[in-house]
Amino acid sequence: MDVAIIGGDRRMAYLAQLLREDGYAVGTLAVADTEDTFALGEAGTAARVVLPVPLTRDGETLAAARPLPLASLWAALRPEQRICAGSVGARERAQAETHSLTLTDYMTRETLAVRNAVPTAEGAVAVALDRLCVTLREAPCLVVGFGRIGKLLARDLHALGAPVSVSARRLDDLAWIDVFGYAPLRTDRLAGTLGAFRAVFNTVPHPVLDEALLRTLRPDCLLIELASRPGIDAEAAARLGLPYVRAGGLPGRTAPESAARAIRDTLSQLWEETA
Repeated sequence: MDVAIIGGDRRMAYLAQLLREDGYAVGTLAVADTEDTFALGEAGTAARVVLPVPLTRDGETLAAARPLPLASLWAALRPEQRICAGSVGARERAQAETHSLTLTDYMTRETLAVRNAVPTAEGAVAVALDRLCVTLREAPCLVVGFGRIGKLLARDLHALGAPVSVSARRLDDLAWIDVFGYAPLRTDRLAGTLGAFRAVFNTVPHPVLDEALLRTLRPDCLLIELASRPGIDAEAAARLGLPYVRAGGLPGRTAPESAARAIRDTLSQLWEETA
């Protein structure tokens, strides 16, 4: 077995198919919509191991089609294996290091992060189209944050005719937001600016929209959380009756094949660099 793919959503299922087409002998374990081809005890026989993105959602188990404790996974792998995973936290990296395992986080590659932002932005638009009761042209939208996802999402919403505002902290980002034709807002000065929005998309992975700000929104304003660590106070949104969608993992749900191709290309680069 050249590559062992352990855990993950449909992205990993497509990734297995793509790597097989590239000539690798690929085994799968606990991958969504895919049959197991090896047992966990055999994972140490593979030259390369690919773990999902995110690596874990709860810090204890692998993000997989069925529960698989991280402790059992680390015990099954060998230090000499090339182990790649997505969105690895400091805690999980430390756990692996206690078994002398080195994890390479493929999501830290800028090329993959940018390509992964495309299905995220498109998926966010799809969520809005599904949940809003008006057309985007009638739905003033706020995108919080002007990173990779924020840039693409603002572009896509604008292209569909939505009135788009974008908030950022940096003055250079605010200048670009203005140049692109969106309404610029300061992320740290949102009070008094939110009353007209029909949809708010958060891409910032730290608290931004607290209960005080959420109270100033329309009662039917759709909140869409895209950040890995929530920037919208979900409990406050529930108390206020605001429609809220935690839209994590969109690439795996809306465009798993495209996301898998991006991961495959990044893994190929990583493996060439460490050959």
